[in-house]
Formats: sequence, structure tokens, C-alpha cells
Amino acid sequence: MYYPGLESHAQHELAVSQMKNGFGGMLSFEVKGGLPGAKKVAGALKVFTQATSLGGVESLIEPRKIYEGPDSPTPDGLLRVSVGLEHTQDLIDDLEQALAQA
Repeated sequence: MYYPGLESHAQHELAVSQMKNGFGGMLSFEVKGGLPGAKKVAGALKVFTQATSLGGVESLIEPRKIYEGPDSPTPDGLLRVSVGLEHTQDLIDDLEQALAQA
């Protein structure tokens, strides 16, 4: 998982020094199966909306490689997530069911 709020993140100390009010609701993670796997997981979600946006209140997810193209260094199976205001357990349940299908 790519999230600077985790102590295991390579730039955690930098994030701590810069993000005085918390780490925010943006994170990324990789799934198996490359871009097809990322598309499958994103397509199986029911609570998350598949879209690119910043600043909304709804939870969004996107297979980032689609928007950056084949020459991008972004891993093929990377999903970028923007967590919104939905109930936490609804989001967890949605991710779990989608990942179980992958």
C-alpha cells in the first residue's frame, strides 16, 4: 500500500513533518493481474465510483495506468483511492467483495 501515514512508507517522516493535521484520504495499492486485474477490481465495486477527481465527498477509485498510458512508470495493477464520507464498514465490505472476485 502506498500511504504516507503508514510508518513503513519510505517518506513517512517527511509526511509527518508536512501534514500536521493528518494524512488525508488518498491512498494507492496494487492488485495482482496487472491492468486487467485493476480494471476487474474497480469494476466489481458497488460503493466506490470509478472516476478521477479531487475534492469531492464520494469515494472514488481508478486504475491509474489507464490515464497515464503505457509509458508511465506507474505499476499496471495500481489502484488510486480517494476515500469519501460513506460509512467506513460499507467501504471495507465493498473492497473485500471486489478483491475476492479478482
